[in-house]
Amino acid sequence: MSGYLDKPQSHESSDAKARRKLVDQRRMEYRRAIESYSEQRQLQHELVDYPELLVFNYLELSRNMQPRL
Repeated sequence: MSGYLDKPQSHESSDAKARRKLVDQRRMEYRRAIESYSEQRQLQHELVDYPELLVFNYLELSRNMQPRL
């Protein structure tokens, strides 16, 4: 009879693990987004002292976004 009781518990355990894994994945995505935003802000803050780099980065970005023929 104890084997019968173990099966629903293992099913519940796997559901809990799946939920926990999903929550962890979302948390890590959120954390990466925050870190990326923080790094971008820091880079922008550092580039303020060098306006020529801002222009260069803008030109590079605009070139990379244009469709290639």
